Amino acid sequence: MTTYRLSAFADEAGKALSTQLAALRDNGIGMIELRNVDGKSCVDLTDEEVLDIRARLAGEGVTLSALGSPCGKYPITEPFQPHLDVFKRALEICRLLGAGRMRMFSFFIPKGEERSVYREGVISRLGQMLELARDAGVELCHENEKGIYGEGKEACLEILSAFGGEMKAVYDPANFAQAQVGSEAFPLIAPYISYMHIKDALLKDGAVVPAGKGDGGVEKILSSLAGMREDTVLTLEPHLRVFDGLKALQTEELTHHYSYPDASAAFRAAADALKEILTRLNFHESKGEIGVWTR
Repeated sequence: MTTYRLSAFADEAGKALSTQLAALRDNGIGMIELRNVDGKSCVDLTDEEVLDIRARLAGEGVTLSALGSPCGKYPITEPFQPHLDVFKRALEICRLLGAGRMRMFSFFIPKGEERSVYREGVISRLGQMLELARDAGVELCHENEKGIYGEGKEACLEILSAFGGEMKAVYDPANFAQAQVGSEAFPLIAPYISYMHIKDALLKDGAVVPAGKGDGGVEKILSSLAGMREDTVLTLEPHLRVFDGLKALQTEELTHHYSYPDASAAFRAAADALKEILTRLNFHESKGEIGVWTR
């Protein structure tokens, strides 16, 4: 049996945790990748806020798929220590939440400059982060974000192989498409994938579209992944409509070919698009567990 477990960046449905939990419940999603709560980044939360979030998630029967940290999402030319301190705080938040997995990045590279110049610095910083995460019992998962060192398929593979597979991958089809890479990246990255972000985009202009409507090869990838793994988390990341806080997460203005009256409708459209793909792949929603799809 193959299982896909649905998670989401529920902050795309609303700032308040109550709104986020309602969106998960209303769309049949049982997990959350925690990124922002009440307008605060997860790494800026106090201990008291983190423990309250943990209790409220447990009360709703929602489990945490990962901490969606911003670690590594800053220029490689900036001093490392301040960001390493943020990373250490993120690991402490993982401990308080009981999170065993963290999403992170491999630093923005100056535009127009040769990436290879920064390879040694990138690997060194990632290595220090990986060592701390190892000691904390947290799995680091590198996301292929546009503009960072690990933007394209070759650079991603370079990073992941440099650490012998200890660092894992968050495979994001839309981010690859925005970097002018289609589904051909999947066979290279597949052995390192911990989980996926479900987001799609068009090669021609980088526009984010519902899963299956773009050039990221979402359906093809999910079909292939199902033949390789028994159990995988799929984290929904709609980006279909600019919501409060999205501009702080993006370094470029997104073009939208699909628009929705509010964040709730956009979130539902993204969830429905993923469920349609899973249905076409002969997956069925479990009656006993929320957000679990099997075949």
